[in-house]
Amino acid sequence: MFYCSVVIVGSYLEPLTYVSSQQIGIGSIVKVPLKTKESFGVVLSETEKPSFECQSVIEITDDFFTAVELERARFISNYYNSSLGLSLSLFIPHKSAKKAFPKLTINAPKLTQEQQKAFDFVCSHEYSLIFGDTGSGKSEIYIALICDILSKGKNAVFLLPEIGLTPQFEARLRTFFGDLTAIWHSKLTKKRKSQILQEIDEGKIRVVLGARSALFLPLYDIGLIIVDEEHDESYKSNSAPRYNARDIALTIGKKEGIKVVLGSATPSVTTVLKIPYFRLKGGFFKSHKEIIYENAHNELSTSLLEQIAAALVKKQQVILFLPTRAHFKYIVCKSCGKNIECPFCSVSMSLHKNINALKCHYCNFTAPIPQICPECGSETMETMRLGTAEVTDRLREIFTQSNIEKFDKDEITTDAKLKKALKRFQVREIDILVGTQMLSKGHDYHNVGLSIVMGVDSLLAMNDFKAREKALSLAIQIAGRSGRKEEGKVFIQSKNCDFFKKYMEDYDAFLETEKNLRGGLYPPSRRLMRLLISHRNESRAQELTDESVRIVKECEGVEVVGFGSCAVSKIAGKYRYFVLLRSENIKPLLMAAKLACNPLVQADMDPLNFS
Repeated sequence: MFYCSVVIVGSYLEPLTYVSSQQIGIGSIVKVPLKTKESFGVVLSETEKPSFECQSVIEITDDFFTAVELERARFISNYYNSSLGLSLSLFIPHKSAKKAFPKLTINAPKLTQEQQKAFDFVCSHEYSLIFGDTGSGKSEIYIALICDILSKGKNAVFLLPEIGLTPQFEARLRTFFGDLTAIWHSKLTKKRKSQILQEIDEGKIRVVLGARSALFLPLYDIGLIIVDEEHDESYKSNSAPRYNARDIALTIGKKEGIKVVLGSATPSVTTVLKIPYFRLKGGFFKSHKEIIYENAHNELSTSLLEQIAAALVKKQQVILFLPTRAHFKYIVCKSCGKNIECPFCSVSMSLHKNINALKCHYCNFTAPIPQICPECGSETMETMRLGTAEVTDRLREIFTQSNIEKFDKDEITTDAKLKKALKRFQVREIDILVGTQMLSKGHDYHNVGLSIVMGVDSLLAMNDFKAREKALSLAIQIAGRSGRKEEGKVFIQSKNCDFFKKYMEDYDAFLETEKNLRGGLYPPSRRLMRLLISHRNESRAQELTDESVRIVKECEGVEVVGFGSCAVSKIAGKYRYFVLLRSENIKPLLMAAKLACNPLVQADMDPLNFS
């Protein structure tokens, strides 16, 4: 009989011991009994016969993880203070052994002199950043790098922050690599995912393009990982294990000798200070861009409408950004000032006219629109803070001959809808596209003559050490969608125009200023970790918070920056608290996490979102 240590995939449990009549290879996926159910587990090691009676392995499957993947999962588990079982649930196992991949000769795109310098720089570094302005031609460099890696008999992973970017990049990659390319993200059907995994297993797919989950596919011989829009917070998972795909890519690259290339027009301050980079300036196409500023906050002003009208007369397309989807963020009583809040979350509900209801954007609770204030009985209710749906409705009333559509998560709910919307915009069936941050995600809109940024002050006012970086980055990304091939205008509406005027066309200066402002308090010079406490009983949540603070204060080298109720203090009926920790290096934070964390107290290492 053979005894083995097995970790249950997707569980918080420590490894368990099982017995088998056959010897089982390390990394093999097995079916085992667990209480009254059957679960899948991964064999970690052979072990001695224990003193207690073990249950037997039910089935030894053909699936397995390699030693390299087990090591990656252990790193995620240790660094992000997650169970190994939960970390392994990120990965998709192999079905067959490694095959030799042929070396492929594919004609790369012709690069400009500056692009060639960037290519050579990247080739001379194990990991690097292409700090390239919007429209500077980073995509051509990426494709040239993939051609180079395929010529060496290796494979490539191309990460994008969101699936909204995949259709256009897919078209570009297929032009060069055809069926060697696969697109991977959560919106794919189960059937399509199975087909892709089979083709990866057969060695037919050599280039994988996708969101952060693409990093965990069973692809052998990876020689290149590209992380485009590296600054984007979508690379960070909001649920355990709270990993950052960009950081995992860099770690994998360093440990396994895989080339990692980051790219962004607005890279994060931390990346610029820690990663060698090539500065790629200017646009790939000749164009001229004028930036217009209006000292206003979130309103369809006369000046703004005049700019839209002028663009439409020139047969140019317009994109308009707002941080808030739906019609309004709040419904407020004029008499008592009470917001209509979700009964399960400490946030105001949003008005959705298409369903004639209020909806919580955190837990999806839906309720009828109240006719009177539930607090004081007044009938004088008003709406606050403009959203995408309301702006779309108003613009349709004003520009009756134009086709105006929304581009946000309420509208774009499937991969098919995304592709259809982008295609219709590319062929100019849509004149004005009104959307949220999805608009900024690297799409090529070659006929956009006007980009409008509204409501950006709400981002600038966030209680977050990265607030300036986030607001400016988003404004620059939106601005970059205008005038890609010809003259374009950018209209920025803000009460902080001086800030944007200073840095919109000089992100390098902003990086230098921001580095000095953060000093020795925040990343990159200090490391942060957030403990997150959640419980249905508020008193118990406070007790857990106080206990966590007591524990971490005893940890040498760890500073408690602050603690208390989260900005959104309740979600889905659970009260939420936090403890923010700071240290000069990572080891004290890892120790603090191990001491303080339990199923009710979770660690968020290198946090990006503080709401």
